[in-house]
Amino acid sequence: MFAFTPAFEAPTGSPIRELFKYLAQPGMISFAGGYPAGDLFDREGLDTAASRASQQTTLCLQYGPTDGLPVLKEQLASLMTRRGTPCAPQDLLVTTGSQQGFDLLLRVMVAPGDVVLVEQPAYPATLQALKLQEADVVTVPVDHDGLDVAALAALLEAGTLRRAPKLLYTVPTFANPTGATLSLERRTALLKLAARYRFLIVEDDPYGDLRFSGAALPSLLALSAQVPGSRDWVIHFSSLSKIVAPGLRVGWMIAHAEILRRCVVAKQTVDLCSSPWTQAIAADYLAQGALERHLPRIVEAYAVKCRTLCDALDAHLSEHIALHRPVGGMFVWARLKGGQNATDYLHACIERNVMFVPGVAFYKDNIDQAALRLSFAAPGVTDIETGVQRMKQALYRV
Repeated sequence: MFAFTPAFEAPTGSPIRELFKYLAQPGMISFAGGYPAGDLFDREGLDTAASRASQQTTLCLQYGPTDGLPVLKEQLASLMTRRGTPCAPQDLLVTTGSQQGFDLLLRVMVAPGDVVLVEQPAYPATLQALKLQEADVVTVPVDHDGLDVAALAALLEAGTLRRAPKLLYTVPTFANPTGATLSLERRTALLKLAARYRFLIVEDDPYGDLRFSGAALPSLLALSAQVPGSRDWVIHFSSLSKIVAPGLRVGWMIAHAEILRRCVVAKQTVDLCSSPWTQAIAADYLAQGALERHLPRIVEAYAVKCRTLCDALDAHLSEHIALHRPVGGMFVWARLKGGQNATDYLHACIERNVMFVPGVAFYKDNIDQAALRLSFAAPGVTDIETGVQRMKQALYRV
């Protein structure tokens, strides 16, 4: 009846959001969505910031600059500097969540048929966006140390790609879904490959501040200053969604000036500007030092939850489930032993009022049907323990 564009003739939604209908099921314990813990939101700090911001009526209620409010860009530049990546406000584009930044980048950089490299397993919204952009997606495997850079190098050296890759997408620190962190050696090697083969590295970094143990590694953006010729090939995305509140919808991107300029033009046709109101709240929140004061509480709570989940799985399901213990982030990546299917297991778990995301949601090809992702951030410690008990009960019904 309607003449849709090819990408939207038969679109599929997010496989994770398809699970949300089960959240209304009474007593459901969810390890599914990557939601931050609602009880850890800094309500007092955000209320104070909102009250102060609302006194600047014109700033909050009028249209704002497409690239972001100057007061917020200044605070985000300071935040990046504290993270080890000195940055000027003009180097930043404020986006409505980092997902919008990725969408803008695809609009200005990726034409139908262009080759895009993606770590696998990968964040499903990335795969969805690339599919709608009609990119030629080529996957690169990951292991417990993140993206397999040696496999990537072999792929590039083989010369078998249909076209030279435009960009590579990776979450190098506490990845979604695997929780893995790219080693320093691999980070350096990846930057050298980008400089040699001239492809953009899209570094998605929403979880980097959520480290439970060990020394922090420099971001790819920060490390690029030490790898000749690589700086212009790194695009960095980050967000306040996981460390402050997703409802603010505040993200940002750092990239070469020519890329940012074109993304600003693309953003003008999308939403004119991100909400000045929530930008002003975020700016005041950061300016008051509230994030630095509150973040340790979030990290401590997530560390306990992660340990609780991993310990419970090891105690009750070690014969049936193998897992990788992360040192930060929000996710535990696991795999059913014995060749069982995680989707079948999910259905049995939902009957027991517990759910997770089957690994199939994170693959484009070579799907591991036994893999699953569990998020420990949102449920409480008691619910985590109860949820694992329910998973144990469900296992014998598959």
